[in-house]
Amino acid sequence: MNNAEEIMVESFAAQPGSLRIALVTETFPPEVNGVAMTLGRLVEGLLQRGHCVQIVRPRQPGVDSSSAREGLSEVLSAGVAIPSYGNFRFGMPSKNRLLKLWQHLRPDVVHVATEGPLGWSAVTAARKLQLPVTSSFHTNFDNYSGHYGLGLLKSPIDAYLRKMHNRTMATLVPTPALVQALQARGYRNVSVLSRGVEIAQFSPSRRSSALRASWGVGESDPVVLHVGRLAKEKNLGVVLQAFAAIQSRVPNAKLVLVGDGPLRKSLQDSCPQAIFAGLRTGEDLASHYASGDMFVFPSMTETYGNVVPEALASGLVVLSYAHAAAATLVQPGVNGVLVPLGEEAQFVQAAAALASDAATLQALRQNAAASVAHLGWAGVVDGFVGTLRTVVQCHGGHFSSLPAVQFVPPKPSSA
Repeated sequence: MNNAEEIMVESFAAQPGSLRIALVTETFPPEVNGVAMTLGRLVEGLLQRGHCVQIVRPRQPGVDSSSAREGLSEVLSAGVAIPSYGNFRFGMPSKNRLLKLWQHLRPDVVHVATEGPLGWSAVTAARKLQLPVTSSFHTNFDNYSGHYGLGLLKSPIDAYLRKMHNRTMATLVPTPALVQALQARGYRNVSVLSRGVEIAQFSPSRRSSALRASWGVGESDPVVLHVGRLAKEKNLGVVLQAFAAIQSRVPNAKLVLVGDGPLRKSLQDSCPQAIFAGLRTGEDLASHYASGDMFVFPSMTETYGNVVPEALASGLVVLSYAHAAAATLVQPGVNGVLVPLGEEAQFVQAAAALASDAATLQALRQNAAASVAHLGWAGVVDGFVGTLRTVVQCHGGHFSSLPAVQFVPPKPSSA
């Protein structure tokens, strides 16, 4: 253990009544993706509540260690870039290092947020040290494999993921539907921990006439928005098909794509009239959301899709397949439109019909923000802490099953 690590370990000391949590992840802010954002919100909430968090992650290219703050320490490992996936990196196996680290000062619980070699090492080390360990299922890597020429590896990847998660005391997932899907595939001890949305950041009040003018649209012209990585697994060909159908009915409509990725150039070549806004963060991202009218999301690989509640909170109508977050949050005829999974023609038709019906579009937009007002992060963090405490209490001299622990934020009363 080097001097830097000794300092980090010595700072990993919780106050009475709080938890020492080792969070192992291959992605974390300032990286821009749904998993990193979710973990950033959870860590911030944990620190605000007086818990102590040790983040174990790969070094991020061009990013120094996070600024020192009370209750937070970092242990950085080597990482290997994933081809065609930006700066995302798999952490290298680190079992011996983690054994030494956690023998020096044991965490109360280890939470493994990603399933790469670093995550597997963390589960192995935690079990060897008889530490309570939980995990999150954030990304359908087995489904992603087909989009990157690795279709033959789908079954081995699924077997690897199932084995890793079943070695933990609880696997946390964002929706009840995903609980059922994973249980059908042989996963054990799966529990729901919903995700939140930053209501103070994403709001219809962020709508900007100046931004819309820069896109070349008037106040009554519909803006069709997509936010996310420009990559194969996001099914962006359907976005372009949908927009072509929309333009045939509403020539003044505009398509705005927020995000970046390996498909950007080919998408620009296919749809040069679209606005490619690139990566946006913070208030700038919130303004881009709120300045749209209709959010189209045809991805079929999400475990959740944080962009769906962000779009709703920003006052956009959501058109999506009935899948992941959309299946839970979109209420047809109230705040959006759902299409059966994989029905591309129906998706395209629904997009054209919705964009060309200005009255319906406006009515649904009026309901969008209120429909997710109950999804603040505070409740999600409290649910996460409650799950970890239950795991710690249930943990004995061996790894036992965890009683079902679920946290789904309550929906607002209709009264």
